[in-house]
Amino acid sequence: MPANLSPEYKRADEQYRQAKTHEEKLAALEEMLATIPKHKGTEHMQADLKRRIAKMKEAPATKAGARSRDIFHVERGGAGQVVLLGFPNCGKSALVGALTNARVSVTDYPFGTHAPVPGMAFHEDVPIQLVDMPPMTPEAVPPGMMGAYRSADIIAIVVDLAASDALEQLDGCLNVLTNRGIWPVGRRVGRDERDAEGRQLKTALVLGTKDDLPGAADTFAALRELYGERLPMLSVSATTRHNLDAFVSHLFTTLDVIRVYCKQPGKPPDLGAPFILPRGSSVVDMARAVHREFPEKLKYACVWGSAKFDGQQVPRDHVLRDRDIVELHVPS
Repeated sequence: MPANLSPEYKRADEQYRQAKTHEEKLAALEEMLATIPKHKGTEHMQADLKRRIAKMKEAPATKAGARSRDIFHVERGGAGQVVLLGFPNCGKSALVGALTNARVSVTDYPFGTHAPVPGMAFHEDVPIQLVDMPPMTPEAVPPGMMGAYRSADIIAIVVDLAASDALEQLDGCLNVLTNRGIWPVGRRVGRDERDAEGRQLKTALVLGTKDDLPGAADTFAALRELYGERLPMLSVSATTRHNLDAFVSHLFTTLDVIRVYCKQPGKPPDLGAPFILPRGSSVVDMARAVHREFPEKLKYACVWGSAKFDGQQVPRDHVLRDRDIVELHVPS
């Protein structure tokens, strides 16, 4: 059976041949695996790509002691990582600048952002990492940049509601993802979850920016009519701050995490820095987050909040709830 390789695969293959660094080669291989047609005629090629990717991921560091730096990689932080995707001048940088202390570059000309810029937004006392990525177009997407979207917890697709091509922007962003094997969905999924066809599922939402400008409301209504059943959509404004809190609240809910506060025996709880845990976490999960040796040393715990009464001694498998206060008792 002929392979019938796609143009996207051929571009990734060429990028692999031209790649000079370990990260560039790995990103191109992952792009090739994501874009290769999935049928019987490519099964051996798929297996070979998977083998090469696994081998590269296990490769030792360079002689300098570390691999070449991947400019698109951002260390995860906070309760989850939300990576923004959008065309030039769509409002990504202004949005991140309005919600975080990140030093973004907000310009009137396209391609003002040249590398990822992370910042921390807050839902109450819960930090959530926003990453302003360089803009893309369907014709120009650095393969290394797609790795950031593949590893993100949530992709925020940003569309300029004041632009005449708002629909083309949204279609273009969706095509960039789906053509590379990333399938945006409106529900919470695992970071590497895939569907029956092998496509990587990724939690996503659509953000319509600049909703304070003329015509934005009509544009958003049209987009919602077309895509509202597929993905959550929200209109925002970095200038007036309309719906910015609603956006961060949506991220907190979608990440499906809880905050838990630690209390030392005989002292008031530390309410300044909560531990962020996946919903459904237990007392022993909390102990592990505090210190890796605590689960083995833990004698018992007392809980304020989800317990039957404040300060109740609970078992190790007691499931915690948002805003619980936990007092861990371990040998000193």
